Parts: sequence; structure tokens; C-alpha cells
Amino acid sequence: MDIRSQIAMVFHLDKCIGCHTCSIACKNIWTDRKGAEYMWWNNVETKPGTGYPRKWEDQDIFKGGWEKKGDSVKLKGAGKFQGLKVLFHNTNLPVIDNYYEPWTYRYNNLLDAPEGDDQPTAEPVSLITGEKMTPKSGPNWDDDLGGSPLYARNDVNFKNLSQVEKDSLFQLERMAMFYLPRICNHCINPACVAACPSGAIYKRGEDGIVLINQKKCRAWRLCVTACPYKKVYFNWNTGKSEKCILCYPRIETGQVPACMHSCVGRIRYLGVMLYDADKIEKTASCEDKDLIKNQLDLYLDPNDPVVIENAKKAGIADSTMDAARKSPVWKYVKEWGVALPLHPEFRTLPSLFYVLPLLPAMASMENGIYNTTSNSLWDDVENARLPMKYLANLFSAGDTVVIKNILKKLMAVRLHRRSATTGDISRELADSELKSSDMSTETADAIYRLTSLAHHRERFVIPPAHREEAIELIEQTATRKENTGFGFIEKPERGL
Repeated sequence: MDIRSQIAMVFHLDKCIGCHTCSIACKNIWTDRKGAEYMWWNNVETKPGTGYPRKWEDQDIFKGGWEKKGDSVKLKGAGKFQGLKVLFHNTNLPVIDNYYEPWTYRYNNLLDAPEGDDQPTAEPVSLITGEKMTPKSGPNWDDDLGGSPLYARNDVNFKNLSQVEKDSLFQLERMAMFYLPRICNHCINPACVAACPSGAIYKRGEDGIVLINQKKCRAWRLCVTACPYKKVYFNWNTGKSEKCILCYPRIETGQVPACMHSCVGRIRYLGVMLYDADKIEKTASCEDKDLIKNQLDLYLDPNDPVVIENAKKAGIADSTMDAARKSPVWKYVKEWGVALPLHPEFRTLPSLFYVLPLLPAMASMENGIYNTTSNSLWDDVENARLPMKYLANLFSAGDTVVIKNILKKLMAVRLHRRSATTGDISRELADSELKSSDMSTETADAIYRLTSLAHHRERFVIPPAHREEAIELIEQTATRKENTGFGFIEKPERGL
């Protein structure tokens, strides 16, 4: 048992209001400079939608992530042999049109324009070339289902839905959407780390944060191809790759990452998870139907005496163990089982999990009239406006049973609290839903509290930094297979 600690995150999708405050906080701190104008380390997408960059989820186009090969996995579009083929001409790389050409405005035109009969305007100019341009796309061009025929209807996750299901979803009375905030997942089996020919990308031993050593980066950009979430970007000015660093200077001083600290909806949670590194290869190479179960089994109970004993042998500090026991991520992911990773079929084993959206309570349409009785607000999860197959394609590699069980749990909590606070849901119905979801009232109240009433220290449990743990893991990588992603620890250097 090779126990390691990992900083992990949970985003609660029912709480996200799509305000993009997180994106702007990140942009102002990290990517407000030349060459990084188009970078959004944190972005918020509207689903259904094609996302940012466009159709990033379609690995038939971008060849990101891992694919199962026998009893192991290999990179789809990078790695030793594939990487050599595309090293100097990589057709799988996203281009600027997949993102957008960033622009600003010639504001001086408003101030210096000569007197005339027409209204002067601030012409848009490219931040890359400085030439006049017409903006045709942006990071949130399809926000709130904007341009649905062009964006929302082209969502890759509609792949196994019938045309009738897709068409009905865009009828006005059934139209539904939710927001999907995304940052680097700081994966346990990161494809970007395995793909880098120069060894510039590494996973920190003390907390699992994935970083890029700017001194070692040689601009091969195979990391951009390999990341299936397209959260590695190329800085055209410096000639280096860049990505979300999870605000590690803040974490090392006990502060919360900027995107999480600024979150208006308080949808974000951060904590420590323990996992068994010996199981990574087996977990990543299992069948699609077992991906969710095996990834969740990878995480270890910090209260288990055997785990505690092996953690001490691995050099994990008591303070880290204490943080793992208080982790809100552990509660959402393992204890309550209501959060899932995004696209587990990419086999990177993400450390970012999402509490699934129930979507807003909505009155039903009957004979052209909205029925607003309480019963109409709480329909069965199988009749949700957003097809369960769609959510399964996003969060469970197509397994609708997993999605249904989680939605039932969340609905049971909602009915229980509605019964307790307003009384318009019968106690019998609420208890019946809790029983069918195998939950107690105490568990439902605990989920409700962490979702709605948790204070700052409950949502973010950050252990003290232990840089010495990274050094202890260096020698362990020497015997691991090259270019598989399983031996990913790199000696930390200052100034990264």
C-alpha cells in the first residue's frame, strides 16, 4: 500500500449562478499579461454547450487522455511513438479559432475623434496582431444557451440521445441548462505529465498539485494535446506552456485559491484525500463500466487504523491526516457518495468532483397553463427536464444507474428539508424517499448543512504545507515505467 495525499475539490453545480467571478479573479491574478490573453485557467461553461475551447470533449478531434490497451493504458495522441510522429506537425492541437482571438478596443477613437455628424466608436483590434478585427467568438460565446443552434445543439454529450430527445430539450417550456465551472483537475494519472518530452510537468509529492517548470519547458505542446480537458495552454509570447497552479502559493500559506475565495455562490470545497498509488494502473485500465467504482475505491478512509499505520510509514504528517478526516471532499465523494468526476472515461482520474445538478424547481405545463402547486415542483428524477443519459455522458462514462442513485439522494434531502421547514411535503413522503435512498435524517441534515450553511473553515480544510514529503518520493519513481503517467513525481525546484 503506497499511500499519498492529494488536494481535491468539489464543485456543487446546483449552487453555481454563472456569474464568472471566479474566472475574473483568476484572470486578474495569473493570466492578465501578454501571451496569456486567451487563457482562462478557470472558466464557466453553459451546458448544454460546446464549451471552451470549442468541442474540447471530442477526443476524436483532439486525441487527449488515455485509452485502454490490454491490461494497461496508453496516451491517445502523445507518448513516445505517437509523440515523435506529431512532434513537428501536430494536427491534433487546438488552434486559436478553437479558442478565440482576444481583442481590445481603440478607446482613443472616442476621445480624439474630430467633430462630426456621426457617433465615434471604439474599434476592436486584435491583442495578438494589433490589427483591426471583427470579434466572432469568445470564452463564453454560448453563455446561457446563447446561439443555441450553433453551440448547445452541437454538444458532444448528445451522442447517444435520440433526435426526439434533443429536439424536445430545446422546446421553450422544457429548455434547461446548468453551469459547469472548470479548472485543471490535478489528476492522479495526469496525461499531460506523461506526454511531456522534456519532463517539465510534474506532480508535487506533498499535495498532488500538477505544475509546469518554466525553465524546462521546450514548447513541444504535447501536453496541450494530451490533456483531454484542454486546461494546458501555450503562451505565444514566452514560448512556454502554462496551466492552473491551484494558487499553490496561497495554499502553502493556508489561504484558499482565488477562484474559490471569490466564489459568489459558495459552490467550491477543498480538502485532502488519501489514495493508494499502487492501484493507479489497475484503476485507469479497467472497463468503462467499472471506472467510477474503481476510482472511488482508490481513496482510503483516513479513520481506518490500517490506513493510519501505512500513512505514517509513508511519511504523511499527522496534520495532513487530521485535515483528511475533516475534508468536505471526503464527505461528498465517499461518505455520502453524491459527487462524481467529469468524464472518467478519459482515465486521468481527476481530483475535481461535481455534485450533480437537480436543476431549479420548475412548475409543469398543463393545458398551456403553468401548474405551480408544490407537487408539480418535485417530479420524479427520471422525468427531469435534462435527460439522464446526458448527465451520464458527462459524469459516469454513460452509466445512468449511478446518476439516478445520486439524483435520488439529492432529491430525498430536498424533500426532507422541505417537509421540515415549510410542511407542504408530507413527512411520510420525505421519510419514504430517505429510506429508498438508504439515508438517515442525520445524514440528510449533514448534507444540507455542508451545502447551505457551512462556514469558511468547513468548506476549505487546508493542511499545513509539508515540502519535505516531496523529497521522500523522488527515489520511488526510478523503478516505475517510463511515459505511463504512474511515475510522475519530479524533484521540486524553487521559483516555479
